[in-house]
Amino acid sequence: MKARRTRSQDQVLRVLQSLERGISAQDLYIELRQQNRSMGLATVYRALEALKLEGVVQVRTLSNGESLYSSVQEDRHHLTCLQCGTSIAIDECPVHELEAHLNQSHQFKIFYHTLEFFGLCPNCQAEGAKTANSVS
Repeated sequence: MKARRTRSQDQVLRVLQSLERGISAQDLYIELRQQNRSMGLATVYRALEALKLEGVVQVRTLSNGESLYSSVQEDRHHLTCLQCGTSIAIDECPVHELEAHLNQSHQFKIFYHTLEFFGLCPNCQAEGAKTANSVS
């Protein structure tokens, strides 16, 4: 039997569903306060954790350690620059077949997956090349 959601969980989920991007727990807390929904930061974290375990919220951890939360709508994949932090969404997904195989072979209920590649974006590569040329 699925546990009933709390009012706080419903409020958090509604805000996440209204956004088209991931948001940190702190920014979500600020967003809720701007909407006149009084909720403590600890309650926001508890609601996010419960919704994550329910499979309706996903979390993405950036290279700087920040966690971004979003409602589960589709699998998300990104190219992330380690230097400037730019994150580019990519549409291709090479792991859908693997996900189906793991789901079946391990009887593991998969809610979502993320795929992230880390490196340098074209701008940071160009900056690195300029710096290297000016040093020599």
